[in-house]
Amino acid sequence: MALFTEALLRERVKKQLQKGNSTFINESLLQSGAKVLLEKSINEQRLFSKVPKQYDIFLSHSSEDEVLVEGLRLEIQDMGYSVYVDWIEDPELDRSNVTIETAQLLKDRMQNCKSLIYAISENSYESIWIPWELGYFDGINGKIAILPISKQTEYDYEGAEYLGLYNYVQRSKIKGTDTDQIWVYEKSDSYVSYKNWLTGIKPYKR
Repeated sequence: MALFTEALLRERVKKQLQKGNSTFINESLLQSGAKVLLEKSINEQRLFSKVPKQYDIFLSHSSEDEVLVEGLRLEIQDMGYSVYVDWIEDPELDRSNVTIETAQLLKDRMQNCKSLIYAISENSYESIWIPWELGYFDGINGKIAILPISKQTEYDYEGAEYLGLYNYVQRSKIKGTDTDQIWVYEKSDSYVSYKNWLTGIKPYKR
């Protein structure tokens, strides 16, 4: 199984930027190009933000991880799942201010999501919203999984051991195919596909 590494997510954004464009994408272009992709998504979403929608995943994350979040959103959508990213789906939302209105909107969105995936990174520990989102979603649904974004191919929860109480997700190809899938792990030898996990099937031991 494989983690969602920073390198993988940056490559996914580069791939999106290079569609129909042979220009080499360096780090500077990656940052500016990711902003263009995000702005396009935000502008499109402004037309539909008032319409109630259902999502597979509420993506809890640090807004400091802009490029990585865009890469992750694209990766998950490639696998056929819908993703709620607050500052994309609700572009008028101001997460920098802790207000009743912001909290209520996030509550409404979480109630329309089948699961919450926490994209944990070096920046996410500074977020004022993530712990609240985890607590609220745990109370209304309970389908929470941790998705480590790592610089390396391994990850631990040093400094946030409580996250080990939750399932975690990794990606891998479905056996005998070239199709990537998200797998939900209870332990290293106990897992189930994300699709089956949503229906209530428990992780099974291999």
